[in-house]
Amino acid sequence: MSEKSYIRRNWKLILNIATISAMVILAIAVRKQLVQTIENLGKVNGWALLLMIPIELLNYHAQARLYQRLFGMVGEKIRYRSLYRLSLELNFVNHVFPSGGVTGISYFGVRMLKGADVKGGKSTIVHFMKLVLVFASFEVLLLLGMLILAAVGKANNLIVLIGGSLTTLLLVGTILMAYIVGDRQRIQHSFANTTRFLNRLIQVVRPKHPETINIERLRPFFDEMHDNYKLFQSKTAELKAPFWYAMVANITEVAAVYVVYIAFGHYVNVGAVILAYAVANFAGLVSVLPGGVGVYEALMTAVLVAGGVPAAVSIPATVMYRVVNTLLQVPPGYYLYHKSLTKRNYNEG
Repeated sequence: MSEKSYIRRNWKLILNIATISAMVILAIAVRKQLVQTIENLGKVNGWALLLMIPIELLNYHAQARLYQRLFGMVGEKIRYRSLYRLSLELNFVNHVFPSGGVTGISYFGVRMLKGADVKGGKSTIVHFMKLVLVFASFEVLLLLGMLILAAVGKANNLIVLIGGSLTTLLLVGTILMAYIVGDRQRIQHSFANTTRFLNRLIQVVRPKHPETINIERLRPFFDEMHDNYKLFQSKTAELKAPFWYAMVANITEVAAVYVVYIAFGHYVNVGAVILAYAVANFAGLVSVLPGGVGVYEALMTAVLVAGGVPAAVSIPATVMYRVVNTLLQVPPGYYLYHKSLTKRNYNEG
C-alpha cells in the first residue's frame, strides 16, 4: 500500500491522533498554570468569573453573524447555527495547532467545501474579509486604549512605541493584502511564489515530491478569490453590519480578560488590558507551543506592568484568564471538531 493510499484511507485516524497529541502537549505545557489557578480559586469572586460564560457566548454569536453576513454578500446562504459551531471548531484548531492561523484558514475552507459545497475561493476571501474587519475594528479599540492610558498619565514612551508599532503593523499588513488580492496578476504572481516556497520546504521531508502543491490547479482558485474580493469592493456599504459584529467580537475578547481582574477585586486600567491583549495575541501567532503558552502570559504581564498594573495583580489574573478561557473553549471546540469529521449539510433549507 502506497503512502498516499494509506493516508487517504486513514486520514480521520491520523487527524485524531495528531489532535489528541496536541491536546496532551497543551495539558503538559499548562500544568503549572493549572495548579496555580486551582490554588487561587479561593481568592476570587466566583460569580464575577462566571461572567466569562455569557461573554464568550456573545463572542461566538458575533463571529457567526459576521461570517453569515459575509457569505451572504457572495451569494451563499449559510445557517447561523452551523457557523456558530464552526466558530467554536476554528477556535479549537487555532488554539491547539500553532501555525499563525494558517491551519484555521485551511480547516475553514475544507469544512465549508464539504459541509456547504462552498468553493475554496469564496471561503478564503470570506475568511480574509473577516480578518480585515477584525483588524480594522481592533485598531479603533487600540487607539481608544492608548487615549485612556494617556488620560491617566500611563502612556510612557514604551507604551507609545508598542501601540504605534501594532497599529502600523495592522494597517500595513491589511493594505498589502488588499493590494495583492485586488489585482488578478498580482495575486497569481504572489501566491505562485508562495506555493513554490512551500513546495521547497515540503521537499525537505518529501524529497521525491518536488511539487506537492500543484500551482496550475490553484490558478482558478486565485481567480475566484480575486473576483469575490471585487464583489466585496462593489458592496462596501453592506460591510457596516459585519464591521460592527467584528467590533463586538473584539470587545468581548477584551471584556473576558477584564472580568478576571474584577474577580480578583481589581479594577485596572482598561487601556492597559487592551494593549496587553493585542501584544500577547500577536506574539502567540508565531509561538511554537499550542496557544502560545508561556509567550502569551509573559508578554501580557510585561505590557500590563508597563501600563501601570502591578505584577502581583497581573500575573495571577493572566494565568487565571488563560486557564479558565481554555477550559471553557477547548473541550466544546474539540467535541464539535471531532463530530464534524463526518460530512454534514450547512446550506439553508
